[in-house]
Amino acid sequence: MADLLRCISPIDGSVFAERPAWDRQAAFAAAARARQAQAGWAARPLQERIDLVMAGVAKVGEMNETIVPELAKMMGRPVRYGGEFGGFNERASHMAAIAEEALADIGVEDSPTFKRYIKRIPHGVVFVVAPWNYPYMTAINTVAPALIAGNTVILKHATQTLLVGERMAEAFHAAGVPDDVFQNVFLNHDVTSELIAGRAFNFVNFTGSVGGGVAMERAAAGTFTAVSTELGGKDPGYVMDDADLDAAAETLIDGAMFNSGQCCCGIERIYVQAPLYDAFLEKAVAIVKGYKLGDPLDPATSIGPMANRRFADEVRAQIDEAVAAGAVAHIPKFDSDDGGTYLTPQILTNVTHDMRVMCEESFGPVVGIMKVESDEEAIALMNDSEYGLTASLWTRDVARAERVGAAVETGTVFMNRADYLDPGLCWTGCKNTGRGGGLSVIGYHNLTRPKSYHLKKVTG
Repeated sequence: MADLLRCISPIDGSVFAERPAWDRQAAFAAAARARQAQAGWAARPLQERIDLVMAGVAKVGEMNETIVPELAKMMGRPVRYGGEFGGFNERASHMAAIAEEALADIGVEDSPTFKRYIKRIPHGVVFVVAPWNYPYMTAINTVAPALIAGNTVILKHATQTLLVGERMAEAFHAAGVPDDVFQNVFLNHDVTSELIAGRAFNFVNFTGSVGGGVAMERAAAGTFTAVSTELGGKDPGYVMDDADLDAAAETLIDGAMFNSGQCCCGIERIYVQAPLYDAFLEKAVAIVKGYKLGDPLDPATSIGPMANRRFADEVRAQIDEAVAAGAVAHIPKFDSDDGGTYLTPQILTNVTHDMRVMCEESFGPVVGIMKVESDEEAIALMNDSEYGLTASLWTRDVARAERVGAAVETGTVFMNRADYLDPGLCWTGCKNTGRGGGLSVIGYHNLTRPKSYHLKKVTG
C-alpha cells in the first residue's frame, strides 16, 4: 500500500489533504526527466526564461482568493493577513530585475593576445525542500532564481502545506514553463535521502529544522552535491536607551507573535536597556493582551492556532519549565486556548539563559524579555546562542548600530525593523542556522558555478 502523506488541519484536527508518496522508481524518473530537460531550458534566451517565470508568479497571484483560506486550513495563519503573494512577488520580481547583471560574464581581458572571462553556468537540477511556515515565499526564494539561471527545479514541500507545490506547478505550467523544467513531487524522508545520495541533483536547497539539515548533509556525503541550508533560529532584539520606544515595542512584539511565532527570523528573545525596560514591558504586554486567538478563517482573528499539536506542546513545555524555574508569565490564559493547537501568546520576564525558552528554538508565540545595563552585556547575551540568523537593533544612532552589529554573530543585522527578508540582500545565517545564501546577486552565484575561459589568440 502506498505511503500516504497527510496534512492535518490545525483548525480542528481533521485530515485536510493527503497524497501518496512516490516510490523510488517514480522519484528517480522525475529527476531523470528534469536532467533531460535542463540543457534545452538553459539554451533559451535569458529574457524568455525571466518572462516565463514572472508569468508563473502572476498566475499564483490569480489564485490568491483560493490560496489564502487554503493556507489557513493547512497551517493556521489568519485570513485577515491576505496570504503571501506580496512577498512572493517582491522576491521574484527583484531576482528577475537583477538577473542580467548578476549572471553576466566577468570580463578579465580582451586584448589582441588574449580573451579571458568567467561565465556563470547553471548547476543542472536543483532540488528545493521547502518548509510549511511561509510556504510560498520560502519556495520562491530559490525556485525563481534557479529557473531564471537555467536550472531545472524539483520542489518537495512540507507535508503540513501539502498543496503548495501543486499550486505552484499548476501556475508555472499554465504560464508556459515546461512540465519537466519545474516539477512538484511528493516524497517521504527515505526516498528523499536516496535521491540525494544517488546524485539525482546538482544542488540541494533545504529550509527547515537542524535535524533535517543534518539528514540532508549526511545523504549528500561523498557525492560532492552542494547543500545550502537555512535551519533554526533564536533571533534577538536589543532595545537601546535611545530607541523609539513605541516603534520598538510594536515591531518586536509583532516579530515575536506574527504567524503564531512560527517565523524563521521571528524575535524569540528581547534585551532592553534599563532606562526603557519598564515602559517597554508595559507596552509589550498591552499589545499581546489585545490579540484575538481563534479560528483563522474568521477575519476578526489576529492570531491563529499553531500548525501542529506537537509544536504547541513544545512551546507550552518551555513556558511551564521557565515559570517553574522562576520566570514570570504576564499574559493570562486566553478563553480560546484549548490546550491543543490554540495557544495563548506569552511574554516572560525574570528569565535567564539557563532556561530552554531563552536558548532553544521555540518557534511559537512566546518571548522572554531581559533587562541589560550596557551594549557589552547585550552583545554577550545575543551571542550566547547556537543560532545566528538575524538580530534586530533599536537605536537612533546608525554608528552605534553598526558597532554593535559588527560584534553580533548573525547573518543579518536590522536597525529599527525586524522579521523582514530583503531580496536585495543575501539571506544567510551562521552557526547552527546553516550555511549558504539566497536571494541578491549572491543567490545567483550560489545557484550557478563559475566556468573560466582563457583564450589565446593566433596573432601571426
